[in-house]
Amino acid sequence: MENQTYSWRWRLAQFLELRWWRRYLQQLNWPDYVEAKRVHWRKVLTQMELELLPGERVLDAGCGPAGIFTILEAQKVDAIDPLLEAYEKKLPDFRLNQFPYVHFRAMMLEQLDRQEVYDHVFCLNAINHVADLEKATQRLIHSLKPGGTLLISIDVHRFALLKFIFRILPGDVLHPQQDDLRDYVHLLEKLGLDLEKKLVLKQGWIFNYAAIKAQKRNGSST
Repeated sequence: MENQTYSWRWRLAQFLELRWWRRYLQQLNWPDYVEAKRVHWRKVLTQMELELLPGERVLDAGCGPAGIFTILEAQKVDAIDPLLEAYEKKLPDFRLNQFPYVHFRAMMLEQLDRQEVYDHVFCLNAINHVADLEKATQRLIHSLKPGGTLLISIDVHRFALLKFIFRILPGDVLHPQQDDLRDYVHLLEKLGLDLEKKLVLKQGWIFNYAAIKAQKRNGSST
């Protein structure tokens, strides 16, 4: 797993990410889309055997316009994403004030400054969008209380050769990070988490869509 910042890849990916959302949401009815995402997130929580309690502190990192924050009305929620301000300006139906129970901050995951410590940190469909994978993951874990849970979901490479090629050539420009499931598991364990569950949620030809649930060790200060 490469430990360097691909700044040009990240800037390009952010530009294309915003363009992708604008084109994608033009085809959809916004309320119907948000409700479909809510159904999806509840299913993921069930599949990963994670139950949230009312009042728990939760971070939705890399939240996008319809992240898991959409189903967390009973929790105390912070949501961060570097494109939040652009989403509100460029996406016709997305407004931050639609979700008054969420505290939104427009920032990179690498900039997370641990103003809060969370019971649960979610990074769903986002960790492979970051500029510096290890730094971003460290910041997420640092914001997690001992005994707290990190849940990530990502597209992971199925084949080592294609992973190698995609790291060299821009075959997947939306995602600066190109890794497989073992890479992510190894990184989380190296940074002080105990793996609780990993699951392939959907199989694809090149990528599998996978989720990992891990717990921060008691006494860990990472």
